Amino acid sequence: MSKEKLEVLTPQNSQLIFIDQQPQMAFGVQSIDRQTLKNNVVGLAKAAKAFNIPTVITTVETDSFSGHTYPELLAVFPDAPLLERTSMNSWDDQKVRDALVQNGRRKIIVSGLWTEVCNTTFALSAMHDADYEIYMVADASGGTSLDAHNYAMQRMIQAGVVPVTWQQVLLEWQRDWARRGTYEAVTAIVKDHSGAYGMGIDYAYTMVHKAPERVTHGARLKPVPAN
Repeated sequence: MSKEKLEVLTPQNSQLIFIDQQPQMAFGVQSIDRQTLKNNVVGLAKAAKAFNIPTVITTVETDSFSGHTYPELLAVFPDAPLLERTSMNSWDDQKVRDALVQNGRRKIIVSGLWTEVCNTTFALSAMHDADYEIYMVADASGGTSLDAHNYAMQRMIQAGVVPVTWQQVLLEWQRDWARRGTYEAVTAIVKDHSGAYGMGIDYAYTMVHKAPERVTHGARLKPVPAN
């Protein structure tokens, strides 16, 4: 393995690309629960926003087939341009290549649909043509079947792509809880998007450290045994 891939992801060495996170593409996903998929995509987007990671959003055939990018994703990056394509391989669009070069980071983190087509072709092309390092976010991507996703991941790993998960990326960027500048943002993302981990943080804050609950609510009424 190259020395570069032994270097952990940092906010200074990473950029992120979202490929075709659009409803018609998601309709075909069978490798992961689609609500979980969108949760992970949005969690990853919020992480990128918290750490000021340069982020590219590219779309395919929006008006004629794929539909509009998830509004929850666009809400994280309301001013980001949407790089529209006709090609399945994002690398085949010059706007995408130019945006990646402009971001100036060699490590590209990828979240896209579908794993076996758009993600694989982009990853292989970017590595072959421009020697980028590719980090594929397996749980923020999806394929048309579990086999399609898994075999595509295996193919990419054999070619040198590094498999990661969205929460792994988030925590690798944070690295040290003493980094207070992003501490609150990271824990907020975890509470909203990390399931049991987020529940655990809420429990620890309120029950162990006696912090107030995150939301206000109605009065808690005492038990009244029925006759």
